Amino acid sequence: MPEAEIERMAAEDPDNPATDDSHWAEATIYVPNGKTSIHASFDRDVVAFFKEGGRGYQTRMNAVLRRYMEAQQGKKANG
Repeated sequence: MPEAEIERMAAEDPDNPATDDSHWAEATIYVPNGKTSIHASFDRDVVAFFKEGGRGYQTRMNAVLRRYMEAQQGKKANG
């Protein structure tokens, strides 16, 4: 498929609208602190739930734990 055809199809795709600099004006750059490998035990149904989402289940579990941590830190900061 020619490059021009790919560009035309991408421009017309309603599920993938084009972005410009204004879309990224308020973006936050996040650099993770790195990972620490640990051994942890979780309930089987919890792990099964995350695995149902496919590859990256450990990353999703980490994201949930991060949101919980941030919420708890916000409670401490507010009082």
